[in-house]
Amino acid sequence: MSTKYIIGLDIGTTKIGAVVARVEAGLPEIVGMGTAASSGLKKGVVVDIDVTTEAIMTAVAEAEASSGIEVRAAYVGVAGSHIECLKSYGAAGIKGSEIGKADLDRVMDSASALYVPLDREVLHVLPTDFVIDGQGGIVKPLGMSGARLEANVRVITASHSAVENIAKCCRKAGVEVVDTVFQPIASSRAVAEEDELEAGVAVVDMGGGTTDVAVYKDAGLVHASVLPVGGNHITNDIAIGLRVSQKEAERVKREFGYAVGDIDASELIDIRLMNDEYRQVRRMYLKEIIRPRCEEALRLIRNHVHSSTSMNGPSYVVLTGGTALTPGIDRVAEAIFGLPVRIGVPDCPPHMDVLSSPIYATAVGLVGYGFEAERNAYDGVFDGLVRRVKGTTKNLLEVKNWGLLRKSRKAELRG
Repeated sequence: MSTKYIIGLDIGTTKIGAVVARVEAGLPEIVGMGTAASSGLKKGVVVDIDVTTEAIMTAVAEAEASSGIEVRAAYVGVAGSHIECLKSYGAAGIKGSEIGKADLDRVMDSASALYVPLDREVLHVLPTDFVIDGQGGIVKPLGMSGARLEANVRVITASHSAVENIAKCCRKAGVEVVDTVFQPIASSRAVAEEDELEAGVAVVDMGGGTTDVAVYKDAGLVHASVLPVGGNHITNDIAIGLRVSQKEAERVKREFGYAVGDIDASELIDIRLMNDEYRQVRRMYLKEIIRPRCEEALRLIRNHVHSSTSMNGPSYVVLTGGTALTPGIDRVAEAIFGLPVRIGVPDCPPHMDVLSSPIYATAVGLVGYGFEAERNAYDGVFDGLVRRVKGTTKNLLEVKNWGLLRKSRKAELRG
């Protein structure tokens, strides 16, 4: 039997990451990765196909070199303000005394039958709960008895042109798109714990150009959205405040930036001005720039989550993505959300510990999503187990997954 490989490709505003996992003994193990700087996207949307294609090729080539395999297909993450999350409902009569797979198929088909404009496409159809003969809040209806089955679902749609442009870049880079996945759904696979998903958690993926939000309750998705704020806004503020280039502002942010913490107020840092001269500024001045921007972004996220989830508000918040690396941002978030906040880091095997960073949450999660998708397709089942990709055999996580109702979108390989 040939060895099976699953590849996750995270195409972000500031970074493109590729992760390769080998499936052995029915378990995925990460064996390679590659990254490249991304400048061909703005707020998650492709604005330069050639630049994006080149970055994908660089990341994929690095992943191929580290894993020793040729990457020809991948699960690709998508985001951007064009993403929408809609509510839908379906119902079906139960054929027989027990609910079977055919009954689940019919009720999910019914819930999926909603109007979607021609310029949009469905990425996922995910249930929040089921109702049997008027009894709601049911998570796993398979095998239960009743006469009528209903499903409340969330349908995630995206701009067809935005998704197609990403697929076009992948094709030009020689990579087939097996399926497109909404990025925070992938990130949640990598960083959310079982008890958090059950109790209610908001997974907040703070990238460079956008912040992706996915809210779960009783292990089901209740809300998903993309907000037009991210780490680039902090970089812009630093560039303006210090009168330096964007490149220098990004360097200063990464090396010395913090939102809150016990930092020596008198510590001086060297910055490079646009005329190539250097001057020194107090490091504390960075906090005076970064913290207000973080507070502004986190308040926007908090207000959006509260207004969108009403009574299904989260009990926990998990911050991930590159901006989550800002020292002290979790403490700022706790004060604003009034909830326990932690930084979400994917757990990876020791030989790939470089991936144990919020930056790679989406890429690692895409591998987990792909593993689950292919196993469920092989088994012919929907209600399965999601494995957090850890390179180990523990932490199987029961969640509802009907995202695979959407047919995998195949792309023709270049040449």
